[in-house]
Amino acid sequence: MNIMRKLRRHGALAGSVAAIALVIVSGAAQAETVLRVGNMGEPASLDPHYVSGTWENRIVGDMFLGLTTEGPDGKTYAGAAESWTVSDDGLVYTFKLRDHVWSDGEPVTADDFVFALRRILHPETAAEYASLLYTVKGAEAVNTGKAAPETLGVRAIDKKTLEITLSGPAPFFLGQLTHYTAYPVPRHVIEKYGKDWIKKENIVSNGAYVLDEWVPNSHIKLAKNPKFYNAASVSIDTVILYPQEDRTAVQRRFRAGEIDIATDFASDQIDWLKANLPNETRIAPYLGNYYYPINTRKPPFNDRRVRQALSMAVDRETIVDKVMKTGELAAYSFVPPGTLNYGEPSYASFKGMSYPDRVARAKALLAEAGFGPDKPLKFQLRYNTSENHKRIAVAVAAMWKKLGIDVELYNSEVKVHYADLKQGKFDVARAGWIADYNDPQNFLYLLETRTGANNYGGYSVKAFDDLMNKASRTADLEARAELLAKAEAIAMEDQPIIPIYYYVSKNLVAPHVKGWQDTVNDIHRWRYLSIEK
Repeated sequence: MNIMRKLRRHGALAGSVAAIALVIVSGAAQAETVLRVGNMGEPASLDPHYVSGTWENRIVGDMFLGLTTEGPDGKTYAGAAESWTVSDDGLVYTFKLRDHVWSDGEPVTADDFVFALRRILHPETAAEYASLLYTVKGAEAVNTGKAAPETLGVRAIDKKTLEITLSGPAPFFLGQLTHYTAYPVPRHVIEKYGKDWIKKENIVSNGAYVLDEWVPNSHIKLAKNPKFYNAASVSIDTVILYPQEDRTAVQRRFRAGEIDIATDFASDQIDWLKANLPNETRIAPYLGNYYYPINTRKPPFNDRRVRQALSMAVDRETIVDKVMKTGELAAYSFVPPGTLNYGEPSYASFKGMSYPDRVARAKALLAEAGFGPDKPLKFQLRYNTSENHKRIAVAVAAMWKKLGIDVELYNSEVKVHYADLKQGKFDVARAGWIADYNDPQNFLYLLETRTGANNYGGYSVKAFDDLMNKASRTADLEARAELLAKAEAIAMEDQPIIPIYYYVSKNLVAPHVKGWQDTVNDIHRWRYLSIEK
């Protein structure tokens, strides 16, 4: 089917997310319901332009509503836009906004979206995730200071009609609009309060919940937004999210009934959980990659032989089978198998080698690079707080020791950890990437030179960039997939990152929480859930 015709048909089906939500929460209303969530991280901000993690998405994703939104099944539905059309060439999207207001009663208009997109891409904003929006015409030029924000391919035709022009065909664009980088922000509040607009006394939002309380390193409390356009379908009145990162401690709180949902658990507990909490333990395929970026800006990591040796020596099968034990798959590519609009991923060339042969080859590569018993390679491996991350880091350090490498392990809380990665303050570090939309571009773009802060290791190779740029201008999906696969092949030969495993989502969900569906993006908006005790 012609992709543009298919997208237009999706637009015609646009209003169905509200109907789905109404079905989920049908039944007798409850006087007061509270959902308590172990969220596994302290947010850096509640401004959608300054967040980047899944733990932050679980907060802002129910405070704000983009043009499209995730349904309870993880698929894309209409959000702030009630319908849309797409031009025959696939470059111009025209959205009709539904009638809805900010939590202070001011109408949400097309101008709020224009303001938001110009703001996140403005160089002065310094939004680290802005490059995700380079699909919009003129976005890269604006973000790099080469063009004025007014030149961005976004305009308000009238208060309820928004037009977005793309720089090239993007089959993932409607899914991309569910992401917080594309959320509207309230122009009238930001222009009044500046950066203080996210303080409790100032912040307004257009989603199902509003900020009620934020006690740093303790909790965030969200309250149901009575002005949300579909408030009648929202069952849960209050959501309290705890940033605690100690998975074992969170699991104890779950077992004690102190929290209703834990968004991760320590993998070494899997046998006990399956035996004692089989119905509460939710493990499902998850479109993501657990990997170690390598800082290619600094020696000796600017030497491909060193990077290849480090990657070859990681025994991924042992990690998933003996360390994790929760169904993860060993990763030899950045793009997970089964990703839409793609064929088979481009795997690292050593995928089929036996582990002893890989270790032998890794030793030879290090020797070629000048390292050996008389000159051992020494560096620091960083990871953020988590029993799982620590166990993997210990295991990998032991594997590298076989090469005569001396590794120092360094731990920090998640907010500090990712801040250091974005500033290039690391040698080798732990990272994870969960797809913002189901397309190989969302993984591979992280290795483009122009991506900036989220290209943690500073990988920059012209041949890779050229293929990615050509793919962004290619409408034919098969030809596009071939270009992306060639780009991934270059990266998997260079090994600027060490893919370790493809994720599975791991949640603990209490039986009284209703409406939960396992999804490939592991996004579960609180507005679709209910509590029945």
